[in-house]
Amino acid sequence: MSQAEKIDVSGDGGVLKEILREGRGTERPIIGCTVFLHYTGKLLDGTVFDTTIGRYPFEFDLGKDQVIKAFDVAVVTMKVTEKCLLTCAPEYAYGATGSPPIIAPNTTLLFELEMLGWKGEDISPNGDESIERFILERSDRKRSPVAGALVKVNLIGKYKGKTFEQRDVEFEFGEGCDCGVIEGVEIALEKMSVGETSKLKIRSKYAFGNKGNEDFNIPPNSKVEYIVKLIDCAKGIEEWKLTEQEKLEHAALYKIKGTKYFSKQSYVLALKMYKKCADFISDVDNDESKKLKIAANSNIALCYQKTNDHFEGKQACIEALKLDPLNIKALYRRGQCNLATNEFTEALEDFRKVMELEPTNKAAMNQIKICKQRIKEENDKEKQIYANMFKKLSAADKEPTPSTEPDVLTKCGEWTDEDAKREVDLAFERDNNIVMI
Repeated sequence: MSQAEKIDVSGDGGVLKEILREGRGTERPIIGCTVFLHYTGKLLDGTVFDTTIGRYPFEFDLGKDQVIKAFDVAVVTMKVTEKCLLTCAPEYAYGATGSPPIIAPNTTLLFELEMLGWKGEDISPNGDESIERFILERSDRKRSPVAGALVKVNLIGKYKGKTFEQRDVEFEFGEGCDCGVIEGVEIALEKMSVGETSKLKIRSKYAFGNKGNEDFNIPPNSKVEYIVKLIDCAKGIEEWKLTEQEKLEHAALYKIKGTKYFSKQSYVLALKMYKKCADFISDVDNDESKKLKIAANSNIALCYQKTNDHFEGKQACIEALKLDPLNIKALYRRGQCNLATNEFTEALEDFRKVMELEPTNKAAMNQIKICKQRIKEENDKEKQIYANMFKKLSAADKEPTPSTEPDVLTKCGEWTDEDAKREVDLAFERDNNIVMI
């Protein structure tokens, strides 16, 4: 094939591309993608010095200087299933040093590539590929959103190729769900720069979850795509510059916001605000900050209760009780969390403590009754287990041909049903140190 039939993909003649097999579709990988391909490297005389054929595909992050320059330059032009041949000048291969002993300095090389596929940059919090980013338009601006900063974005949401929303929206970063911005978009925005446009592939847990979205005709547990442009964002609060009084003022505002969202039953957003309240004053130690921290943690527990995460709710109560061991709200809510997780004895202790501090607390009184009933039910279950166990032991002790004389049975050490029942009661009380409630 002549030089004219080759494509100069580097712009300076350093990397010439010859298509051996056309690829499918129109999409091509972009910088930041992880690409998968097979390659065969040859010297100009045809000598093969390396190949992945017969081995695992070669994988690398595009545009991150993980490979020779020719790969980064050429692979962005390839479609899936495409095969091509690259002629690579030394400066796009191994340069003046070469790769001894096989590749001499300043050697022009040939590479045959086969594009197998690619995936986006994984920006999900747990690294489970639940949010993939493909940067469509880069920006050299350095500003990115931080909590509390006003952001302006353009959103195009798609499900199975069909657009379900397209709009410009402004909101305080961290509070996007109040205006219908899904969590996956906010997570991505934190990594974007002003002026950047990215395509996002977002799995359901960071999109519309197991409920879907009826207004957009999106079924439960559906993966969606968004094209997001970060138009602008204000400069965020520089917490390290704030005085203690300014931190307290900001924390109080987050507490107010949390209460506003809680009243709207936006529990996830309320939880964010209460956590931000506590975080803002984590290093402030005075009476005012102590009151705010106790209130914030108590409300965090309430949010977790509303979302049925009782373990985390209990931990938040513990944080509040570290600051005020006699806080009635924190004790009561910890009792509720213990009750929800079947820690009945611990729950009973919490509600009794509430009654000591506030003898007229009818809610705690009712919860005590529930705890006693649950404990009784658990005890009855355990006693039945003991009863079954002793019955089996009694049956195992019986002789094949039992005597008809009761005295002989007793002398042989066998148990009657009455003996087994009495032993159950004694063993249960002994093992559990039962104190009648």
